[in-house]
Amino acid sequence: MIRLGESQVLVIVKKVDFGVYLAVSPEEDRERVLLPARQVPEGSSVGDRLEVFIYRDSEDRLIATTRVPKLQLGRAAELKVVQTGKLGAFLDWGLEKDLFLPFKEQRGKVREGDEVLVSLYIDKSDRLCATMNVYEALKMDSPYQAGDRVRGRVYELSDNFGAFVAVDNLYSGLIAVKELYGDVRLGTDVEARVIRVREDGRLDLGIREKAYLQIDTDAEKILKLLDAYEGALPFNDKAAPEVIRHETGMSKNEFKRAVGRLLKQGKVQIGEKTIRQCKS
Repeated sequence: MIRLGESQVLVIVKKVDFGVYLAVSPEEDRERVLLPARQVPEGSSVGDRLEVFIYRDSEDRLIATTRVPKLQLGRAAELKVVQTGKLGAFLDWGLEKDLFLPFKEQRGKVREGDEVLVSLYIDKSDRLCATMNVYEALKMDSPYQAGDRVRGRVYELSDNFGAFVAVDNLYSGLIAVKELYGDVRLGTDVEARVIRVREDGRLDLGIREKAYLQIDTDAEKILKLLDAYEGALPFNDKAAPEVIRHETGMSKNEFKRAVGRLLKQGKVQIGEKTIRQCKS
């Protein structure tokens, strides 16, 4: 069977002026696909086997190419947006016909020149299209272990689950809601720490270091925040968790630990409703 969206080895069963026809085997030549003459390797003959990628041309006809595309079914890759329109965007994937990314398959604003992480799917009209929902294309067999540092692209944000991350654009990872800090945005790359590897192979990630390593960084951040507030924060460690997270990007416990460190160092004073920086 000739498989759309994949590379496969096919055999030349017929030569014509405008190219060669390929099939799975000489015995199974009812299903054929054309490889245009300009891509037929010099000296090729009937019976030769060629590795080709199968897609559809500008007239939606099945066609073969010896070019290696930047993306195939079951994988994810970053592709450049070359054009946008009312129905979607077109991506450069290394073939003559650009790859269509429908509007409904986009996550966030897509602009010309952007590099977007996508995977392939076959639509209801049997055409190859791109989607930014890459979850199904990500692998579960990463080489990483708890404590490793990784980098990946945030491809989806969920109020219930957190930030879904494509680690190395290959592996499935998740930054849980409780681990989300700072400015984590859709379509951006993040550096994270592997908290654990689940039984199914997915990676649980955290942006922040372990508490004993993070506390000094958090304390320094509070000092910078105090400078921005001219030496006095309009809240203290008894404030609502939502206020603390909004202002500092920390959980209430992390904020309290960092403030406690600064208090012991004599760098801050805690008032009834404020935290003040001690003058040196």
